[in-house]
Amino acid sequence: MGVCYAWAMPTSSEDTIALLRRVPVFSTLSGEELEQVAQVAMPRRFDAGAVVFKEGDEGSTCYIVRSGRARAIREHPDGRSITLAHFDSGDIFGEMAMLDGERRSATVEATEATEAIAILSGDMHRLLREHPDISVKLIAALGQRLRDTNERLARQSFQTVQSRVAAALAQLVAAARASNEGGPEAGVLITATQAELAQLAGSSRESASRFLAVLERAGIITQGRGKLTVHDPEALGRYVY
Repeated sequence: MGVCYAWAMPTSSEDTIALLRRVPVFSTLSGEELEQVAQVAMPRRFDAGAVVFKEGDEGSTCYIVRSGRARAIREHPDGRSITLAHFDSGDIFGEMAMLDGERRSATVEATEATEAIAILSGDMHRLLREHPDISVKLIAALGQRLRDTNERLARQSFQTVQSRVAAALAQLVAAARASNEGGPEAGVLITATQAELAQLAGSSRESASRFLAVLERAGIITQGRGKLTVHDPEALGRYVY
């Protein structure tokens, strides 16, 4: 994996303001204040598989996803990795290093072609000084992310591989439904590889693949290259315990 990004085509201030309104951190700002944020936001585009930043990098920019998806991962020296979080449209990431002055605590990579806006550290610090409520919301968002990660890691400590994979898949189904992707008749389309799903579940790719084959034989899912469709989320849920 190499760090790679390109400038995205400029977008209108109205589009950027509409995106910022969806981010809880900025949701309380007035229209004029959002316009000020939009003026310093820079468009970015990342190809699928591109690294936005790497663990240990200096934190000088935070990002808000406009479209596409990204994920945060931690890597072990022996090559293993674990997925800490997924980011979809309207999610903010990369803000932690800007707050504590430390280097990046995780690697973030685009899992599909992703459009985002970037806010530099100096501009974010000015916003935090001028609008203390942003700081409060930012801390709350980081706390929720930490709780979600701790809960998932705790589940993984007690669940079987099958249950972890089913839970990870159910989580992706919920996210896809929230994004209005897929439908009850056609099933819910999940754009994730077996390796990505295994990382999210904290299992080996081979173990995840065997369980997915069980689900496919049961008619709960069908698999394709780099994606799968969940036809029966309720039946999938019965594997989570």
